Amino acid sequence: MSYISLKAPKETQTEALEILSEVLKSGGKVRKGTNETTKAIERKQAKLVFIAGNVNPPEIVFYLPPLCDEKKVPYIFIDDKKDLGTALGLEKISSAAAAIVEEGKLKDRVATIVERLSKLK
Repeated sequence: MSYISLKAPKETQTEALEILSEVLKSGGKVRKGTNETTKAIERKQAKLVFIAGNVNPPEIVFYLPPLCDEKKVPYIFIDDKKDLGTALGLEKISSAAAAIVEEGKLKDRVATIVERLSKLK
């Protein structure tokens, strides 16, 4: 059984990762890792959640999509956890999850990707 409920097209994933990287560079706030991401969702601080699609064991992140749905937080599955780690500036470390908490100067771009993700459902 897979925890991936909705697979975004590769170009949407790439754009979302670019936005995540730019949010970090522009002074926005991002939570890295499953625990920090979970806290951001529960506190309703997360604007967009990134979940890696190749996490092993899947139990590490399988509860995140239902939690996001419950708290009405948009999320995107990223095919490879290494790509997510790279976007977070963790060159040699992969990441299972991340959340944008403050968009900084990229509020419009984050809103655009969230709108595109909502149309996929």
